[in-house]
Amino acid sequence: MGDHGESATLLAGLSGALTAFGHRLMARVYYADTDFSGVVYHARYLEFLERGRSDYLRLTGVHHTELADGKHGERIVWVVRRMEIDFRSPARIDDILTVDTRTDEISGARIFMAQQLKRGDEVLVEARVEAAIIGENGRPRRFPKEWVAAFMPRVG
Repeated sequence: MGDHGESATLLAGLSGALTAFGHRLMARVYYADTDFSGVVYHARYLEFLERGRSDYLRLTGVHHTELADGKHGERIVWVVRRMEIDFRSPARIDDILTVDTRTDEISGARIFMAQQLKRGDEVLVEARVEAAIIGENGRPRRFPKEWVAAFMPRVG
């Protein structure tokens, strides 16, 4: 087995990378992602976008398991409150896709993210996502200050 450094490098590769604007993840389209016509089934795009957001969280140090374990004083979870999706062009089996995720705004317990799913330079899908964190009682919980700094873009 490799040392811890190799494991961290592998994890970073699997989780994409933080960028100046937010996060970038590469993904391949598999047969299971497609419908009978050979293009990506519309609901699968949500899964690609979710992977981008989840890995963005992971690389900024916000781990779902720690949230569920109560590390922040109580068990908290992420919820998607609203999503707007613009399907522009289909992806096909074996395409290599790029999922770009950036934070547009953080307000109280809510975060607004913009996402693009691209094949090369061609934008296939654009999404705007409003998510929030809630506590065990189901009520919104304010973003910790350290998260705000981690999620906001690094350049203007």
